[in-house]
Amino acid sequence: MPDFEIENSFNGLVAGIDEAGRGPWAGPVVAGAVIVMDKNLSPILLNGLDDSKKLSEKKRELLFEELFSEQQKGKLYIGIGQASCEEIDNLNILQATFLAMKRATENLPQKPDIAIIDGNRVPNNFVCPAQYVIKGDAKSLSISAASIVAKVYRDRIMKELAQKYPHYGFEKNAGYGTKAHIEGLKQYGITPEHRKSYKPIQEVMKNIK
Repeated sequence: MPDFEIENSFNGLVAGIDEAGRGPWAGPVVAGAVIVMDKNLSPILLNGLDDSKKLSEKKRELLFEELFSEQQKGKLYIGIGQASCEEIDNLNILQATFLAMKRATENLPQKPDIAIIDGNRVPNNFVCPAQYVIKGDAKSLSISAASIVAKVYRDRIMKELAQKYPHYGFEKNAGYGTKAHIEGLKQYGITPEHRKSYKPIQEVMKNIK
């Protein structure tokens, strides 16, 4: 279970950062940044936070609401940033992810002294000193909280996009290449929300031409 061991090894304000949506074929990539100000968080968070991929949608939603509830009490700060599918196509997914992380950090009410970032790379010229943590969402409570924020926020965006583009199953697959998504692409082609730099989408575009 994640804890505050990594956060406690630093002085000053520590922001945990994680992203959601690098693999999907459609929609933005979203990053969350969380600074825990008061480690005496609610039991729901202390006992429930984990790598967002291990949790059910219902559990993620509960934790998401609880995080914002704790923010209202001043116990933590939350920042959210995203990069659009056009930015993903123009920059590449890694650089677009770093851009979303930068925006999430800039959207925090207070600038952190250091950021701990899930993964094995750190963005260049970041807004503050940064260190990567491999499998950070399973080790650090701040990163785990950021992973929940990013995942739930992005899933909600994809559910909204599903109403605008109802043929791709975005509300269920969040833009990943599921059977329903592939069927939708075959029948209706691509939308402005599809990542044209991604190989499966390029294949669809070739076939349309």
